[in-house]
Amino acid sequence: MKREIIITSDGSTTIHLPEWNEQYHSKHGAIQEAYHVFIRNGLKYVDVKNVSILEIGFGTGLNCFITLLEAKKQIDYVGVEAYPVAKEEVVKLNYVEELDADDKREFFEKIHEVSWEEKHKIASNFSLTKRKQFFTEITDENSFDLIYFDAFGARVQPDLWTEDIFKIMFAALKPEGVLVTYSAKGSVRRAMQAVGFDVERLPGPPGKREMLRATKVSSE
Repeated sequence: MKREIIITSDGSTTIHLPEWNEQYHSKHGAIQEAYHVFIRNGLKYVDVKNVSILEIGFGTGLNCFITLLEAKKQIDYVGVEAYPVAKEEVVKLNYVEELDADDKREFFEKIHEVSWEEKHKIASNFSLTKRKQFFTEITDENSFDLIYFDAFGARVQPDLWTEDIFKIMFAALKPEGVLVTYSAKGSVRRAMQAVGFDVERLPGPPGKREMLRATKVSSE
């Protein structure tokens, strides 16, 4: 499938798939979307001492890099990706420049260079494990405080937004754990609710009216 590097509305890059008319991040602003959905409504919302994060769709590493930049606590980050981004694409991404983070460039490079299936210390307060697997293969239970659900949209990959997938997500979260996603589709919200999540609609990032945040409410 053809892949193109494009510039989004906030000046940051993303990868575009013309055949699907889909991209890895919002065309209205890749960095703006990452901050709004995953940092402001995810990382900064979760109130725990040390944060364990599961990212569904590691992709370009943008969410991971921004989380590292914003980390005020110890972060244990697991990124799941079935189809890793190629090295020649990574070097064309302008996130370091657009985030004015040239002093942290080594961290962005390290995020992409470290081996898969092993835990690595990227910074003093940030560890990363990249796992090459399909989302249906995730078997973690009660392991994460926060899930960044950043799969391709339900329009092009509806099988990634089903009750079966959200059962896996629900199981992977610790009690009171939180899942955030850019999607606000009614079918997605209902699938989350069907497996036990308490779901709230929140204002969306630029270009989207709403997003969703789901909490694994304790059954006790």
